[in-house]
Amino acid sequence: MVTGGDPDVVHKEYLDFGLHAYPETLRRAITEKVNSLEGRVDAVFIGYGICQSLKGISGELRVPALRLDCDDCIATLLTPPIYEAERRKCAGTFFVTPFFAERGMEGMMKGLRLDSPKFQRYDKMWFIRRLFDGYSRALFVDTGVGSRERYEALSRAFAEELGLKHEATKGTVSVLAEALSKAKQLAGQKSG
Repeated sequence: MVTGGDPDVVHKEYLDFGLHAYPETLRRAITEKVNSLEGRVDAVFIGYGICQSLKGISGELRVPALRLDCDDCIATLLTPPIYEAERRKCAGTFFVTPFFAERGMEGMMKGLRLDSPKFQRYDKMWFIRRLFDGYSRALFVDTGVGSRERYEALSRAFAEELGLKHEATKGTVSVLAEALSKAKQLAGQKSG
């Protein structure tokens, strides 16, 4: 959507999902990947926000790089001011992207490893309900990817299963597009 067909983007690489939950592992993975591109690219656009671990990472990188200047992916998709406003509106908000809506409750259980043999004799929903105990709202963030109606329905079903109020809002790729533009400028400075 943001990089599709862009001739300036010569390499794309995606890291394993969920690394943000392991800050040191995320930092190490990004450092290794970016440094492995030394001599092959002019600059790197890191598609992560701070994610609890990436502040100051540029000092460890051997390739000029630009990281998103947001707390996390939700702030990137909403913009930091709107993200903060939504958090103030309801501190107990669980933000649901199309990716998460697609994974749903089953994905949540797999992510928490509740599908492992040691949990077979337990009520998995008991664990999920404890995890969401402080939440009162699920906010679907339409990113413009796929069918809004389908993903919003999946998000609503997830909210209903947990007894959460459901709302929806429109996201934006403007933060991503602006950051990519800055990364291109950084690349131009190196090659120019």
